[in-house]
Amino acid sequence: MVTESPAVTPYDTRLPDSAGTLRSDAELMEEYARRLRAAADTLGDCPAAPEWSRPTLERQAAACTTAAEQLRTAAQALLAHARAGD
Repeated sequence: MVTESPAVTPYDTRLPDSAGTLRSDAELMEEYARRLRAAADTLGDCPAAPEWSRPTLERQAAACTTAAEQLRTAAQALLAHARAGD
């Protein structure tokens, strides 16, 4: 017996919403990166701050920026997949 899959599944209709969530998460990650850089700059001017604090915060900010880029890429891929099903 041969069965056919429906052209659009309920999962497919949620892809644009999921992409929107990923884009929102990307914006949050960019905000976290901005805050981490601001903290690093503040600590850079503080003689009492441990010398490792600024480079650590800068690395964390870079990781947040990378995560934001990856989230945006994933959102674009989801939207492309959703459009391919149209």
